[in-house]
Amino acid sequence: MDPSQVADIVEIEQLLARYAAAMTQHDIDAVLAVFTPDGTYSAFGETYALADFPALVEAAPKGLYSTSAPAITLHGDTAEGVQPLCFINQTDHSMRLGYYTDTYVRTPEGWRLRTRSMTFLRRSGARDSGNPHDPRRPVPARRAEPSAQPGSEA
Repeated sequence: MDPSQVADIVEIEQLLARYAAAMTQHDIDAVLAVFTPDGTYSAFGETYALADFPALVEAAPKGLYSTSAPAITLHGDTAEGVQPLCFINQTDHSMRLGYYTDTYVRTPEGWRLRTRSMTFLRRSGARDSGNPHDPRRPVPARRAEPSAQPGSEA
């Protein structure tokens, strides 16, 4: 690995550390800052744009977002990665286990997340993106807007 790749990987690792710290500290502005303007987060059978993040973070349980070192593959000014997560709920110390699957892009401001997708690891051995019926999760704004006139096909 050449030195520029090492610098890129360290920068992406720091970006992801800022995300985990911001989620733990419930700092929505810092969460938004790690994404590109067109960035998205996918979980619960939905994909959320940045405009949805304040409601999504507010609905998320509060606690510790403990992440492991990501496995990153660089492709010039883009990259992809997988990062394990152990979330510990602040109120009862229950845990949620899983991993993020990410894409990253180099911007004039440095590396940023373009997409982040959550996969939960279940006690049954199943892997999924979460429960679409979770009553706390907000509906993405793009779905909340009227999409068609009554009686028309969408």
